[in-house]
Amino acid sequence: MTDDPGKIIIVEGLTDKKQIKKVIAEELDVVCTNGTLGVERFDELLETYNLDDRDVYILVDEDSSGIKLRRQLTRELPHAEHMHVSGEYREVAATPEHDIAVELAGKGIRVNPIFLQ
Repeated sequence: MTDDPGKIIIVEGLTDKKQIKKVIAEELDVVCTNGTLGVERFDELLETYNLDDRDVYILVDEDSSGIKLRRQLTRELPHAEHMHVSGEYREVAATPEHDIAVELAGKGIRVNPIFLQ
């Protein structure tokens, strides 16, 4: 059971999901898109995860495919909040846990305090 079933984070890939799961201190859904989304796949995510009625957070890579996905998700989910990784790291999976934790905490997502030191 999640602490807040309304929260969901959308990422690109499994390594991004693993990086986020390392630092969060609450149960919430982290969903992988595995790249850009076709209409069918997006509709499936929308229905499966009830995205219109949830607090949606988008955390994708700062590369061309991540930016393309962010634009697509912005059009489809205008209520979503965006989180960003430093251009220095470019990829969520390559971003240090501390930086991920700071970004998540800034959006009100509980993180393990050890990563904020």
